[in-house]
Amino acid sequence: MNIRKEFSDNEFYLYMNGKLVYKKWFDLGYSKVFDRFPWSKHTEFSYTDLDVENSMNIITVKAKVRFKTLLEGGRNKGILSGYRCDQVFEYDENGKVYQTFTADFSFGDFPELELGKTYEVNVRFPNAQRVERFMEKGRKWWIHEGSILVGEGEMLDIEIPQIEK
Repeated sequence: MNIRKEFSDNEFYLYMNGKLVYKKWFDLGYSKVFDRFPWSKHTEFSYTDLDVENSMNIITVKAKVRFKTLLEGGRNKGILSGYRCDQVFEYDENGKVYQTFTADFSFGDFPELELGKTYEVNVRFPNAQRVERFMEKGRKWWIHEGSILVGEGEMLDIEIPQIEK
């Protein structure tokens, strides 16, 4: 594993295998983790992949999503554009989450999605997660915040970029 540290203008950057995984702002007193799995044997993707416009590493899915209300066991606040959480496509034989993937939600026309209502939104997945195998129109998946199921989605259209050779 290749680890690199950088200090610059009151900021600290931590890179693993060439990916930015952590940043700390000393003057502001806060930090941000960019990679959900930086401590695993291999860092495969970074949240920063989602921050690059028109990246060839992003799968964009037009989806119908619904987030559960607090009474249904879901969230207590609506969803803002840019929301990032765990995406689950399968559970193990005991009903536990088998594997999670990261994604972010964007919905330009709505300032906030209300809980309990169904919306059409764009969901972006970093392709480096090996999530492409689950990309299929009509496929349903579950949206989690840790172990809590907060919503579900259904794929309406999928755009997987083709890398030119």
